[in-house]
Amino acid sequence: MINNNGFIGDWIKENSRVLDLGCGDGSLLETLTNKHQVRGYGLEIDPDSISQCIDRGVNVIEQDLNEGLENFADASFDTVVMMQTLQALRYPHLVLDEMLRIGKQCIVTFPNFGHWRTRADLVFSGRMPVTKRLSYQWYDTPNIHFFTYKDFEALCVERNIDIVNRNFVGGRASDLGLDSIWPNLFAHTAVYRLSK
Repeated sequence: MINNNGFIGDWIKENSRVLDLGCGDGSLLETLTNKHQVRGYGLEIDPDSISQCIDRGVNVIEQDLNEGLENFADASFDTVVMMQTLQALRYPHLVLDEMLRIGKQCIVTFPNFGHWRTRADLVFSGRMPVTKRLSYQWYDTPNIHFFTYKDFEALCVERNIDIVNRNFVGGRASDLGLDSIWPNLFAHTAVYRLSK
């Protein structure tokens, strides 16, 4: 996400402290460390991803986000990042609260389940969609919450979370500007910068 859309890097100050929740293979933290000299840690539960983080030289802690973030003090990070993980958590609203407790700002990305291809697959095939971005079958998907960017923004209002910036990514739709005009139909990924 940062390589193709520099706005995430633009939202993170140089030499800041960053916590990446569900950091995967550590590629985002590696990029932020190299380009912005951040001091960062990643949290990950998958053993293979943890090994990849270690191979990249990324500081990683094995931790299940569903168990909470009580081991981190208030305002201990400048930015807390969560890329494509929010929809896989048991209680995403509580994790958002925790992110904003331990970070001065947070950045989240998630798939927009209102995208026109997802809707069309469901309408025309009568089955849960399987796409390049949502590549799992309904019975083995890690995604347990299906929501659109409008649902997310309603949650932010409900929990008094300020939306500082937002961007939508829509592939070819981005080139035409359609993801900006009708993001709920044409954005396949939503990117938010949040604060309290």
